[in-house]
Amino acid sequence: MADVEQKDTVIIGAGPGGYVAAIRAAELGQQVTVVEQSETLGGVCLNVGCVPSKALIQAGHRLQEANDASTYGITTAGPATIDFAKTQEWKQKKVVDRMTSGVAMLLKKHKVEVIRGEATLDSDTQLRVIAPGPKQFMSRDTGRTLAFKDLIIASGSRPVEIPNFKFEGRVIDSTGGLNLPEIPKELVVIGGGYVGTELAGAYANLGAHVTILEGTPSILPNFEKDMVSLVLKNLKAHKVDVITSAMAKKSEQDDNSVTVTYEVDGKAQTIKADYCMVTVGRKPNTDNLGLEFTDVKTDKHGFIDVDDQGRTASPHIYAIGDIVNNGPALAHKAFFNGKVAAGAIAGHHTANDYVSVPAVCFADPELATVGYTQAEAKDAGLEVSTAKFPFAGNARAVSMDQADGFVRLVTTKEANTLVGAQVVGPDASDLIAELSLAVNSHMNAEDVALTIHPHPTLSEPIQEAADIAIGFPTHI
Repeated sequence: MADVEQKDTVIIGAGPGGYVAAIRAAELGQQVTVVEQSETLGGVCLNVGCVPSKALIQAGHRLQEANDASTYGITTAGPATIDFAKTQEWKQKKVVDRMTSGVAMLLKKHKVEVIRGEATLDSDTQLRVIAPGPKQFMSRDTGRTLAFKDLIIASGSRPVEIPNFKFEGRVIDSTGGLNLPEIPKELVVIGGGYVGTELAGAYANLGAHVTILEGTPSILPNFEKDMVSLVLKNLKAHKVDVITSAMAKKSEQDDNSVTVTYEVDGKAQTIKADYCMVTVGRKPNTDNLGLEFTDVKTDKHGFIDVDDQGRTASPHIYAIGDIVNNGPALAHKAFFNGKVAAGAIAGHHTANDYVSVPAVCFADPELATVGYTQAEAKDAGLEVSTAKFPFAGNARAVSMDQADGFVRLVTTKEANTLVGAQVVGPDASDLIAELSLAVNSHMNAEDVALTIHPHPTLSEPIQEAADIAIGFPTHI
């Protein structure tokens, strides 16, 4: 058997949590080794998730803007067209490759060692790294053995596959959906959560006819109904069919199409499409890590039990990102988890706080939320009030012809402390950052109201909602 290599801090996975943990650990004086089994760094988010999906969403928006320019008195010779092969090339080379190479550069700058291979734990202090290759030619002596002082597991997650919808051919997961060779004429999306709704909207903007099959009574169940209603309005305007309480039963495909059978109220129906994309959730990549040889504990779904610093039941093993049983499965949560775990290893008093983690869906219009909703605040025992200002009263939104939506603040009745906020409308994904800061800093509505926001900008509804919260509405 190969010699054991002594390492300081080892990190399994170079996705958003892993590479950020590596950078922070190096900054705190640790010698860091990252084990990554993929050819590229950056994980799902940078390669086949958050980043490339936003590129396709942006392309769809540009195409729609070109074809809707008559609103502004602009006319063209004919409808705008798209060369989707060039779109995909731009997405990969100018967006994905640039971001992943940036991660490689940052790790190199911080003198982080990167080992390519699959990591499997042997104990609470040691793991094996098997280099990529055919598993049938590998033995117990293949690869490298690393002994570590501390370990951060950031192995991420993978799409859930449902019965009778094996990912092959024209039944695809979100990765396949991001890399289609052409814009489908007909696309079926099973699952109306964040990913399904975003990609359904993107392909609808690009010219596909899309059908969403959602098993629950509503798409985007993690957002409030009055926010989701605006997304549904836009999907309807783009001729997207949204079928709720629909259970996908089976798929049958040939070389040119796939037929999806689903049931609503016990009645079977079928749809024929070019592709069927399944986006019903993700599951943690913890089943092949060798956790059974350690003291690390998992729940029945494979999520790892951790404390508020990301520490597992094995005191020198930490877990972060999609694989832990705390907080949402979001890239920016994984970023923060990584910094907290690296700080904890260095002896700092770090901790994760999931109340102020914002969540965003890049639908049309965008949705964003942070902290408590009114109902969640009441469930937590808080007496709260809400203050809401519409984008229809905002000059910048009106001038952009994007006046649908609102900003809503959730504040305590006693001190007017901001405990939550929701934004639906243009650039909600950017606007939520200010409100995340306010919630995290325990600011009250007066603090926000007294913060001068530039005019005319999309940020003003935040101040306007705060004015309402303190009883002095201005533009409503």
